[in-house]
Amino acid sequence: MSTRVAVVTGSNKGIGLAIVRALCKQFQGDVYLTSRDIGRGQEAVASLTSEGLKPMFQQLDINDLNSITTAAAYFKEKYGGVDVLINNAGIAFKETTPCAVEAEVTLKTNFFATRDMLIHFLPLIKPGGRVVNVSSNSGLRALNQCSPALQQRFRIEDITEDELVGLMQQFVDKTKKEEHKKDGWPETAYGVSKLGLTTLSMIQARRLSKERPNDGILLNACCPGWVRTDMAGPKATKSPDEGAVTPVYLALLPPGATGPHGKFVSEKEVQPW
Repeated sequence: MSTRVAVVTGSNKGIGLAIVRALCKQFQGDVYLTSRDIGRGQEAVASLTSEGLKPMFQQLDINDLNSITTAAAYFKEKYGGVDVLINNAGIAFKETTPCAVEAEVTLKTNFFATRDMLIHFLPLIKPGGRVVNVSSNSGLRALNQCSPALQQRFRIEDITEDELVGLMQQFVDKTKKEEHKKDGWPETAYGVSKLGLTTLSMIQARRLSKERPNDGILLNACCPGWVRTDMAGPKATKSPDEGAVTPVYLALLPPGATGPHGKFVSEKEVQPW
């Protein structure tokens, strides 16, 4: 039996670090803390090691395709694939930024770069694997703020990945011309990026069921809640360890479980979409 392996993106701080901490305690196998910056990543590994845990480290910047392919090759070579992937890396603007800049940069990381991760890592997911995309309730709020026509396009059962990518690019393009409002888009780039990620999760779960029906892989999106991190600030209601609960629950769904799959999950409960 090869060693099982779990990989968490953007995990040198915040919710990602808390997810690695929980997996080190609960997952039978190697747990990889990953980060863009090697120094910050190794500091985070040292902090968990001082707690008596044994995380491993791999450099991984989801905005750098070369970094993604290097990491994918490493896990394929060393482990023959990946058992648990948690796509946690993401960004949010705190200070007021021109909408066009915020839209482009936010969607680049939260949607397009996370999709690049999935393109290169989904083929590596082993039978019985678990994939968790850390999304947000703000994606659901953004969906409900879209025009009825846009809502219908997002909610349609057979939306394709290409159609979704087109919609995400359209939002970025429309914000540059300041036409997004009149075309039925909400004012929240972060919300739209997470709307895209949750929809992508549903599309890719359907594809897994079709292309690998016997492999028992479960892929879901989730909201960790409002968590005290650099991103959300000190007023948030949950600690990072509390924010890790739902992502870790989905990562550790027991062998043979048939669901949830292709769902949006918050507080360990499947949410209506």
